[in-house]
Amino acid sequence: MELLKKKIDTEGVALSDSVLKVDSFLNHQLDPQLMFEIGKEFANRFKRSGITKIVTIESSGIGPAVMAGLHLNVPVVFARKRKPVTLKEELLSASVHSFTKKETNEIFISKKYLDANDHVLIIDDFLANGQAAIGLIEILKKADSRIAGLGIVIEKAFQEGGQNLRKQGYKVESLAMISSLSNGKVVFLEEKEEELAR
Repeated sequence: MELLKKKIDTEGVALSDSVLKVDSFLNHQLDPQLMFEIGKEFANRFKRSGITKIVTIESSGIGPAVMAGLHLNVPVVFARKRKPVTLKEELLSASVHSFTKKETNEIFISKKYLDANDHVLIIDDFLANGQAAIGLIEILKKADSRIAGLGIVIEKAFQEGGQNLRKQGYKVESLAMISSLSNGKVVFLEEKEEELAR
């Protein structure tokens, strides 16, 4: 997805060897046109998977998930990080540790929005250690929903989350794969492979 890579190149900031700041278009401010194209790309990659619902976690996964939902014409369910007083029905929950924020959150989805008839696409903004994805998979298993795969906007391929999920047999489609953030420079996986091939 060249549009996304271009955006990461021009606006992304490598804050450390493991942290990429993309809040100008994904994590704080959203670029609607880019989100539209991201949603379209996810829809193309999963159009034959019989998706009935998309699941994500608040808040940065919501933009790309809603756009994918628009293109696939399916509802989007997002896991809440805090249990609101309005959620009184039976809840499905899992614990998710964020290495970036250095905190563990319990995430919740109302049981009435997921069931055994659902074939679910998980969408998230980042995949690093895979904790958010594992939490969502746990919730979907509790709901007896089938998992079609995971759509990731940016995967940090130098961390083990993506590899572990693929080893478990999940289809993981990442729109931008980063092999390194060393020395303040973003290196995409394809660039690293091309460099090694030379």
